[in-house]
Amino acid sequence: MKKFLLTLAVMWLGCVQAEQHPLFKGADVHLGEKLIAENKCNECHIRRVGGDGSSIYKPTGRINTAGALRGMVEYCNTELNLGFFPEDTNAVAAFLNLKHYKFR
Repeated sequence: MKKFLLTLAVMWLGCVQAEQHPLFKGADVHLGEKLIAENKCNECHIRRVGGDGSSIYKPTGRINTAGALRGMVEYCNTELNLGFFPEDTNAVAAFLNLKHYKFR
């Protein structure tokens, strides 16, 4: 059973990576999700835009490319002194891309 679940997890990860924009190839989306939670990104977004904070993710807004998305994550990293390494920034951007933006 463990082998089966591991196989499913590997297959799912492969599918997730196949759906990603090439800029995020190899990014650890699970790490991105974890970093968002650990750094309380949603709480900051709620303070900025209200509601549940999700309106900050507007695919037709100023974030209209995968590069702009990664740049915005880096902006937050710099402004809030989060201490992300480049691979952390890419992981967060990859997770946000999968969940909100869907750049291919």
